[in-house]
Amino acid sequence: MQTALAVLLGLVGAAVVAATALSAAQTLAVPRATPVFITRWVFVLVGLVFEPVGRLRDSARRERLLALYAPLSLLCLPVVWLALVLAGFMAIFRATGQSWDGAFLESGSSLLTLGFRAPATVSTAALVFAEAVLGLALLALLVSYLPSIYASFSRREVMVTALETQAGRPPSAAALLARLARIDGLEELDGFWAEWQRWFADIEETHSTAPSLVLFRSPQPDRSWVTAAGAVLDAAALTSSTLDLGRRPAAELCLRSGYLALQRVGDFYLMPYDPEPSPTDPVSITRDEFDDACRELSAAGAPLRPDRDQAWRDFAGWRVNYDAVLLRFASLCRAPTAPWSGDRPIPFRRAPLTRRRVRR
Repeated sequence: MQTALAVLLGLVGAAVVAATALSAAQTLAVPRATPVFITRWVFVLVGLVFEPVGRLRDSARRERLLALYAPLSLLCLPVVWLALVLAGFMAIFRATGQSWDGAFLESGSSLLTLGFRAPATVSTAALVFAEAVLGLALLALLVSYLPSIYASFSRREVMVTALETQAGRPPSAAALLARLARIDGLEELDGFWAEWQRWFADIEETHSTAPSLVLFRSPQPDRSWVTAAGAVLDAAALTSSTLDLGRRPAAELCLRSGYLALQRVGDFYLMPYDPEPSPTDPVSITRDEFDDACRELSAAGAPLRPDRDQAWRDFAGWRVNYDAVLLRFASLCRAPTAPWSGDRPIPFRRAPLTRRRVRR
């Protein structure tokens, strides 16, 4: 092989290996949501395979198959990383003068630590050792990563499951507050808001560190972290705007924690939203729907503020902070139907694979 071609092939192989190692480190080790080209390719390509599943009419079968998407994508990552390392070192071994067959056997023996190929020279041995260490490191990173991601998933789902007790199935803000009104529990809501404020903080930290968690579906097909978040935020907005309980700082802090969490996780997916909306901007909830919720609350014995028009303006002023990003998450996650969230998703196309930042 000509010297210039060998050098070029070696450089290309080294670049592939370096890009793969960097991709694995950014995906599994860096404690923040870092755009990673290889990882995005894997999730998008697996998503294309699952695209027809989203159009199935059998909802039970659709949910069962969609639940496989995120775990399978995650498990495909090490396969892709190992294949790229194998190809990169093949190019490097080929650049040292070996045939393509020999380079493949040398790279495979080193990567999988099989040892059936003995390196001929000291420089080749150094490459063999480097590839073996890299292969073991990739597998070790994944093995240590999976327990943490499933621990975060389990923490999230405990609260989503518990919400069914108060908000029903699917969760509804009006149903939550009406049920508490019937059992004289509205005065005890401060503890509820504090728990969900911590939940939103955990969502922001875990789902921005490991964005694949966004796509993990709840064990039950009619539950979703998206619809749970929407029900809690709407309940907090109704409490702060419509219920005649005096000012509730805990509910307002829960609202702020919730919409900031959704916005910051949505930033990874380049979701468009206005970070400083006007209280008069339109929302997806209609006045008729708001009035229906008020009638449900009144029938349950909840105290309502006398000025219904002002209550509507206040509710819309809270909802505008999270309306767009919540409904885009409902589309991205194919959330099940739920009042005021999963029943009106905003169609959302994933960001380009090149991750070119769009201007708001």
